[in-house]
Amino acid sequence: MSELNAEDAKIITLARSSRARNGAAEGAAVRDEMGRTYTATSVDLPSLKLSALAVAVAMAVSSGADGLEAAALVTTAGTADPADVAAVRDLGPKAPVLVTAPNGELQTVLPA
Repeated sequence: MSELNAEDAKIITLARSSRARNGAAEGAAVRDEMGRTYTATSVDLPSLKLSALAVAVAMAVSSGADGLEAAALVTTAGTADPADVAAVRDLGPKAPVLVTAPNGELQTVLPA
């Protein structure tokens, strides 16, 4: 894999930090076209289950983001759920989705 730029490395770090802080299964972060970042973890309640990436995209939308530049997901699954990638694509058709292991090792980059 190629070297990450500083902004992409930042959203991976934010996603890892959120996951570790909450002890969640997944952590995610997205960066909008203004450079703002939104971090989230997976939600696992008896009546509500959401992936971290879905929550991060929803947070961006509810904060008024019109587009996404990039997304990062920290997971043990090795890849992102196609529905979550589709949500990222709704706001950022060209946004890469960086998928990392919990230790920060880049597993895959899902290009546009």
